[in-house]
Amino acid sequence: MKIQPRHPARRASALLALSLALSGTAAPALAARIENPVAVFSGIDKITGRITTFDVYVGETVQFGALQVTPRVCYSRDETEAPKTTTFVEVDEITLDRKIRRLFTGWMFADSPGLNAVDHAVYDVWLKECKQQSDVPAPTQGN
Repeated sequence: MKIQPRHPARRASALLALSLALSGTAAPALAARIENPVAVFSGIDKITGRITTFDVYVGETVQFGALQVTPRVCYSRDETEAPKTTTFVEVDEITLDRKIRRLFTGWMFADSPGLNAVDHAVYDVWLKECKQQSDVPAPTQGN
């Protein structure tokens, strides 16, 4: 006969879950994400050292130097929650022979700009924030 070792931590977790279920106390709800129409990026031109901040509407493309930046979504949380601002973005480079080459597709995180920021020989781009409005006029809708 093989004796199974006891796991006090598992037992405590199971008892806690059972007691919460029986008491009717629910676990805390996950923070709701807010979908924003505008992503705010910063970019640096490594040659001049100039940093530029620019707004981009979700689904639109803005050119920064030789890069084209297109956010697909931009999420944030309510002010009462811990900050977590993310965007799913596509970044393309216009090459010298006028071809478009995809440099980056993925998530960017405002609280970790070094994680998944676009690193290019001349330009870097990173997410600063997401917001509901911009001073930049919204793109016009086609007929």
